[in-house]
Amino acid sequence: MNRLLLVILMSWTVSGLLAQKYSNAFLEIGVGARAHGQAGAMVAQADDISAGFWNPAGLAKLETPFEVAAMHAEWFAGVAQYDYLAMGKNLGAKGFAALSLIRLGIDKIPNTLRLIEPDGTINYDNITEFSAADYALMFSYGNHWKKNMAWSYGASAKVIRRVIGPFGGAWGFGLDAGVQYQKEGFTAGFMAKDITTTFNAWTFTLKDEEKDVFNQTGNEIPKSSVEITKPSFILGGGYLLNFGEKWDLHSEVDLVFTTDGQRNVFISSKSINLAPKIGLETGYKKIAYFRVGLGQFQRIKDDLHPEQKHLIVQPNLGVGLRFKRVKLDYAFNNLNKANNPFYAHIFSLTLDFEKRTPEE
Repeated sequence: MNRLLLVILMSWTVSGLLAQKYSNAFLEIGVGARAHGQAGAMVAQADDISAGFWNPAGLAKLETPFEVAAMHAEWFAGVAQYDYLAMGKNLGAKGFAALSLIRLGIDKIPNTLRLIEPDGTINYDNITEFSAADYALMFSYGNHWKKNMAWSYGASAKVIRRVIGPFGGAWGFGLDAGVQYQKEGFTAGFMAKDITTTFNAWTFTLKDEEKDVFNQTGNEIPKSSVEITKPSFILGGGYLLNFGEKWDLHSEVDLVFTTDGQRNVFISSKSINLAPKIGLETGYKKIAYFRVGLGQFQRIKDDLHPEQKHLIVQPNLGVGLRFKRVKLDYAFNNLNKANNPFYAHIFSLTLDFEKRTPEE
């Protein structure tokens, strides 16, 4: 059981300290069931409070005085909990400001480091529990360019907090920025993430008896260090088609460029990698929506012919309902890993607050 605990601990730390392409990977998951239903292809069409994550320039499109949103998802049979909460206020001609909180955590992890007493006996009363969780607090702002209302801009400052129970944690800070362009049915967007390079400073506070267990089980004792999240860039474009007065169809294609080393993506190299995302959303009377998305394009080895590789893709589905000021969205997310898929049911709720008239 000690080894199991150590594997859990190291899985939350070594991935960032040694392979920095996975630094702050929880922020690559995304927020909002609407976006998940479209595989995260949102950099051009983001137009609600979740734009604080996808492209803060989209906040400029919000006309409601105040908006709140929440999302919940579970992965790996409920072991991992993913939650999102956001609220924002319209500042009129001064734009729109939003505050978002994201948490990905594994709770109730058994701490078995003190399971065995000094005399060699096993004492189950010494087992405690802890959580390993990642947090991101984002302050976002978006507004239109006054000289050309077709263009909007925005930025998000994010504070990162990563915690591994009482053993260690990290603090980090990053900055995202984006622009959007909209003319008639065409939309385009560009997003630069971690443009200043995000640094997470890790510290560990293991006690002497805990270090002894690490040494006895042949595991390396984690050391304080710094992990780096290098910049990434997203370029997207979409188009909105109206079919009469009842139906509409919005399509978008995003291209994600990463600069943190070679990844297993659609176009892979040691310097720059490219990963596409494709999303479709059809709406009926602006009340009911159906969504489909394709993402996570990867090349894997063939089981029968290891020298050959074939392309796999992650399909997502989603639906949404909008009734006056309430939007309820659902997405079915397939976190596929070759032939061993994991599924997630994602729910999100968005509520708009309208300004009261004097008569009210």
